[in-house]
Amino acid sequence: MRNLVVVLGDQLSLSSVALEGFDPAQDRFWMAEVREESEHVPSTKMRTAIFLSAMRHFATAIAERGLPLDYLKLGTHRFVSIAEALADAIARRRPDTVTMLEAGEWRLEQDIRRTCEEAKVPLRLMDDLHFMASRAEFADYAQGKHRLVMEAFYRRMRLKHDVLLDRDRGPAGGQWNFDPANRGAFGRAGPGMLPRPPSFAPDAITREVLADVETHFGDHYGSAAGFDWPVTREDALVALRDFMAHRLQDFGRFQDAMWSDEPFLYHGLLSSSLNLKLLDPREVIEAAVAQWRAGQAPIEAVEGFVRQILGWREFMRGVYGWRMPALAEANALKHDQDLPDWYWTGEVQMNCMRQAIGQTLRTGYAHHIQRLMVTGNFALTFGVEPAQVHAWYLSVYVDAVEWVELPNTVGMSLFADGDRFVTKPYAAGGAYVNRMSDYCRGCRYEPARRSGEGACPMTVMYWDFVARHERLLEHNPRTVMMVRNLQRFGAEERAAMREAAKQMRERPESL
Repeated sequence: MRNLVVVLGDQLSLSSVALEGFDPAQDRFWMAEVREESEHVPSTKMRTAIFLSAMRHFATAIAERGLPLDYLKLGTHRFVSIAEALADAIARRRPDTVTMLEAGEWRLEQDIRRTCEEAKVPLRLMDDLHFMASRAEFADYAQGKHRLVMEAFYRRMRLKHDVLLDRDRGPAGGQWNFDPANRGAFGRAGPGMLPRPPSFAPDAITREVLADVETHFGDHYGSAAGFDWPVTREDALVALRDFMAHRLQDFGRFQDAMWSDEPFLYHGLLSSSLNLKLLDPREVIEAAVAQWRAGQAPIEAVEGFVRQILGWREFMRGVYGWRMPALAEANALKHDQDLPDWYWTGEVQMNCMRQAIGQTLRTGYAHHIQRLMVTGNFALTFGVEPAQVHAWYLSVYVDAVEWVELPNTVGMSLFADGDRFVTKPYAAGGAYVNRMSDYCRGCRYEPARRSGEGACPMTVMYWDFVARHERLLEHNPRTVMMVRNLQRFGAEERAAMREAAKQMRERPESL
């Protein structure tokens, strides 16, 4: 055999560079389902199900093209890890070379590299051309810098790829960033009638996967009973077209808004398809820009959407390569609290957390503000050890691959890497949640109360966070007002807030 072409669970594109030059007479694809990929962090049933279903559908597409493939299915082999299974494949197939795209997890890429070295077989690691900035390009961009700013990188990418530019190469609409126009809330009346996203009923392959998940991972958290995600290229294109036609136009205004029992609102629900490589970011960006050019979506909605893909998504991938493996161990604020158990069950009295965690465990999804300003914000201000928060985020979301999840969680949500690539800690109290959602209505806690009976844990922990990190925050122009507001409180009130925070940390199960 010439090439054993390894395809990982987030590399499911039939236009991948890994397929270029593939000769069925000399080469062979190789894929494996192994327990370790669901157990190195305790992946929820929904997250495991989407990866396995998408992998099996991709294997079917490979077979339909008559291409040779070794596919190891759960329950049909003894191997626990990718490394074990690959070592056996190398010994049996004896390839001249193992070929693979860059992995989305540093851990997995190192394991595969080590396996090939031990087997004395060259590993040909190929640039993943799915991304619009290569690892090498980002490394050149970051060289010599202590601190990176996403906005500068985003503008550079807009210019490089000619996205949303006018004839003079300036930004379309006269400005690079329409973020101030994209922070709307629904108001007391709520979102009204929402356009429902398309449904993807499980087919025979997915139903088999759901049964296998219960067999092999029945004790894992969450549920896959309501599985309803795209798992094929065709499904993903349906999801893309639906978003462009029905929700993009209102995405910008309401991208930060939240509402009880409405997990999807105007969001695209495309991140899992992008991260599985069922969709290409170029086609997604082109579709959004086409909606603006046709007058079907306003510039602020389209720019905000493009910024998430061409800006944050590419930036996070670059940062991951730039900072690993140190990023996984970062803890700049020296936080050491345990993650409360109710993150895994949703059984908590705070309605905002119950809503965000509950929908996460049911659907495998929460939008970026629920992740950043609800579950992430509380973990930050409560002082949870970053590695525990990272494990949770990687475990529960259907779009979670470490290259994107880790820098967003550890860097952005938790400020654990300091100011290397974010400009401030994203900390807020109950007032923010109350402004952007209806979560506080009927909650047992009062968002404005900082201590005493009915004090909101979000608010208590926010002020405690500001007090504990006062010196850090007062030297940052974006957070100095937090400190000034804290200094308005008298010694007695500050002591009461400290005591409330202490009691909550001692008994998180009571929250």
